Amino acid sequence: MVQIHPVQAVPVDSGIGEVKSSPYVSTEQESFTIWMRSLVYHSKGCTVYDSKGNLIYRVDNYDSKSCGEVYLMDLYGEVLFEFQQKFGLFKSCEGCNSNGTRCRLRKNFKISPRGSSSSYKVVMESSKDDQQSCYKILHHGSVFIIEDGSGRLMAEIKKKQSNVNGLDFGEDVLTMVVEPQVDHSFIMGIVIAYGLLKCKL
Repeated sequence: MVQIHPVQAVPVDSGIGEVKSSPYVSTEQESFTIWMRSLVYHSKGCTVYDSKGNLIYRVDNYDSKSCGEVYLMDLYGEVLFEFQQKFGLFKSCEGCNSNGTRCRLRKNFKISPRGSSSSYKVVMESSKDDQQSCYKILHHGSVFIIEDGSGRLMAEIKKKQSNVNGLDFGEDVLTMVVEPQVDHSFIMGIVIAYGLLKCKL
């Protein structure tokens, strides 16, 4: 089982979230639209499109009465990440990707001033060399960001805004902006783990 360590304890250049040879990495900032609806009838999940409107990812939870397990798939239906919600003294979310890299997400339990942001810690552990990388989700209001171990911004997710005056996409349509040289499949894995923990999937 993956163990939680302080963010500062792991070097940022461990590379689990940044694979330059990956087809999911771009040299430019990328924008995606997350629609919190599944393409599968009577199923929970979400659908992800790129800036050109192409389907990139789909997420399905085949048990409509539970938010215990979800799958992140590419447009061909290949499973990239699988996550399960874990219940114990503290609720957490655990999973792994198609390469066997394990992931665990749990909330940082700190007493914070009212109105301040809440944070979640993500630990990735490689199956090949037991190398670990730590990341952080900072959630403030309707916006949350993902940072690496050094505090560098990797992605930002917020409610999608329309350029048309008076048009509202609703609460279930989000914009995800991923920074250059960051694997957006990895970012989507973190987003899905977070959504599962919050029972939004």
